[in-house]
Order: sequence, then C-alpha cells, then structure tokens
Amino acid sequence: MPTTIHQEIDVPARPERVYTTLTRAEDFQALSGGMPAEIESQPGGAFKLFGGQLTGRNIELVSNELIVQAWRPAMWRAGVYSVVRIELKKAGELTRVVLDHSGFPEEMHEHLSAGWHRMYWEPLKKILAP
Repeated sequence: MPTTIHQEIDVPARPERVYTTLTRAEDFQALSGGMPAEIESQPGGAFKLFGGQLTGRNIELVSNELIVQAWRPAMWRAGVYSVVRIELKKAGELTRVVLDHSGFPEEMHEHLSAGWHRMYWEPLKKILAP
C-alpha cells in the first residue's frame, strides 16, 4: 500500500480565504466544528488542531499559495511525523486545493485518505460555500 496521498479538490472560495481558514486558529475552529485549535501562523510555528488530536509545525508558508507542515496525529509514536503539502491554485471563482501527504506509516493510508475528505475538504466546502 502506498505511503503517499495525492488529492485535488475544488473549494468555492478564493485562495486567500482558504489559506486563512487553514492557518488561523479561529478560522480553523469553524472548520472543525468548534474544536479547539492553536496555530502559530509563521514558518517554524507550532499547531494543535482538533483539540490536540493533530499536532506539528509549519515548515513553509507562502501566503495564499502554499502550506507545508510536519504533521502527526496524537496516536502516533512520539517523534514520528509525516509531511503535508497543500498548494492553493486560483481556478476561476474556485480554489483548486492540491494535497500531497507523505511519510506516514503504511497501515494509515486508508484512514488518512478518508480523514482528509471527512475532516478537511467536506467541512471546508461547507463553511466557505457562498
């Protein structure tokens, strides 16, 4: 089974709004249905999402274009991180979100792949819908 996930999703909002939702704690809390979020929105900044279920650090941030994170669920063994790369591309009135997630334990592929849709993309489309 692969240890990479590639997903592309169209979101009904401009890249600036999608970027803000994914990098500002108060906006991310709306995405997560009100679950606590802490995000230091600069390279090297730490984050805790979904009430601490996901933690990590921002590796690279390019405003409104790119988010690269060292990313891990709390259930993983200490010190084990994967790399999440989210690219935002303007597509008319939409934003094409391109996710590349790599370096996770092989047995987590199905769980993580489904989780991106359930925990990120579906709520993101819902809260940003016009």
